[in-house]
Amino acid sequence: MLMKKASLAGAFFVSAIWLSAAQAFCPAPGDLAKVAVQRVVDGDTLRLSDGRSVRMIGLNTPELGKKGRSDEPFAVAARKRLEALVAASDGQVGLLPGKESKDHYGRTLAHVYGADGANLEAQMLAEGLGFQVAVAPNVDLVACQQAAERSARQAGLGLWRQSPILKAEQITNSGFAVLSGRVSKVQRNRGGVWIELQDSVVLRVAPNLLARFDVNSLESLAGKQVEARGWVLDRSRKGGLKEGQARWMLPLTDPAMLQVAQ
Repeated sequence: MLMKKASLAGAFFVSAIWLSAAQAFCPAPGDLAKVAVQRVVDGDTLRLSDGRSVRMIGLNTPELGKKGRSDEPFAVAARKRLEALVAASDGQVGLLPGKESKDHYGRTLAHVYGADGANLEAQMLAEGLGFQVAVAPNVDLVACQQAAERSARQAGLGLWRQSPILKAEQITNSGFAVLSGRVSKVQRNRGGVWIELQDSVVLRVAPNLLARFDVNSLESLAGKQVEARGWVLDRSRKGGLKEGQARWMLPLTDPAMLQVAQ
């Protein structure tokens, strides 16, 4: 019985340490004006009482099913957890707008903070309920968000319980993916830098983003195993696929979206 009590106390102690560690990622930058949340749309989007939709910067959670599609794994869990975090903050959150303040859907892009100063994207990432993403220029919190995701990954929490990483040749749909593959070729031309993973997927750094990357490092990737993340596009849809080109393309939006495998 003593052993059982001790192990329970130990479990509580560990979870208490872990929660405080999760809250330490990306602390709030002083007082932020509070806004009221009308509802949580999904794991990374809020609707505010003033009518604005807020897309949380740096977090991409699994998609809820629409148009007859089923929910992706952990999509409902992510929405429920964000609802609980907003409720624990009395329905009010602090917003820190991004350098780019709107996305192409017209949603406000912002980092979101609870009443206790905890960054809600980092909290979700630390619990394995979403993927860290970096889309320039909204990349100020990349390092602490990566650390939050890394802690979930190492602990095998949520999405990381079973590896969500696809091999390049397993890509069969457009949409968000984390994928791995060996670089077969790197080319640079007027269209930017193209990093081919076998014959399955090509990663692209657009010319306007090249200044953010170390191009010499990109050009030395041939033969290396890499992990990339982002939104995969199907190049065959508009008839733009030339012979010998990979069907799937993943545009790299920031260096944080590409890692060389250790």
